[in-house]
Amino acid sequence: MRAVTLPTFGGPDVLTIADLPEPEMGAGDVLIDVVAAGVNHADLAQREGHYPPPPGAPDWPGMELSGVIAAVGADVEGFHPGDRVCALVPGGGYADRAVVDARLILRVPDNVDLVEAAGIPEAACTVWSNVFQNAGLKAGQTLLVHGGSSGIGAMAIQLGTAKGCAVFATAGSDAKVAFCEQLGARGINYRDADFADVIATETDGRGVDVILDIVGGDYLERNVRSLATGGTVAIIANQSGAPGEFDIGALMRKRGKIWATTLRARPIDERAAIVAGVQTNVMPLFEAGSVRPIIDSVFPLERAADAHRLMESSAHLGKILLLAQGE
Repeated sequence: MRAVTLPTFGGPDVLTIADLPEPEMGAGDVLIDVVAAGVNHADLAQREGHYPPPPGAPDWPGMELSGVIAAVGADVEGFHPGDRVCALVPGGGYADRAVVDARLILRVPDNVDLVEAAGIPEAACTVWSNVFQNAGLKAGQTLLVHGGSSGIGAMAIQLGTAKGCAVFATAGSDAKVAFCEQLGARGINYRDADFADVIATETDGRGVDVILDIVGGDYLERNVRSLATGGTVAIIANQSGAPGEFDIGALMRKRGKIWATTLRARPIDERAAIVAGVQTNVMPLFEAGSVRPIIDSVFPLERAADAHRLMESSAHLGKILLLAQGE
């Protein structure tokens, strides 16, 4: 099979197409003919040598994929060859075949394009687990999304809106703000305004119930300032690379929480529970058409380096995908 491998760590040019042995299946696994794979910031970190895959995962990148089941293990129930699926994987998505634990698979609704479905698993699982399962966002509450034009940001805006919440989103240009507003958010250009001041004004000083943060660093203090009483800051990345400081007293007075996590490193049972929650609570929204994959661009596997360069540029709106093969 073909896969995009990492003979060494470094810039985008180290990504190399190679022929690898067919992956071996276990009794609880399915073999998927991969149609497309999602590109994520974690893939860039892995390429640079900063984010190794967990033990037992393939060495090559790719944390989400879509495709058609080619075979199922002896203990797998409910899935069959020919099923259209997407999956959250600990690695190995940048290939034309993948072996996946059946507990990490999502069914793709008939009305969702199978290529575009590759942009669902990582974003949907990240948003569902952090914003809804852990932070407990409910209808009628407020959500602030940092990086609203990213794949995760676009998913968070849509899910928050679909669940009956008011959503704010930060972005770094007027075009990106407009993109967020088209998805249902009140956009904030962080280059022109302090988001904490905007939140205070727009909510009459109340603040927001949940904040989904991919930036980290000096956002932490302003996040705490922007929280409503009993609110939660969910930190899923520190793209700023900077340490964060905040007033602990302010957090205590608000009875607030700071939740920080990664997804790939979680035990398989936790990831399986998240995927099951997405299947039950999120995938019906895709089937109903109220939420959809937002795709910026699709590159063939051979142009994985170009896909990484685009992600590094932050010029994209929504997800970047790699096309392994046609449907």
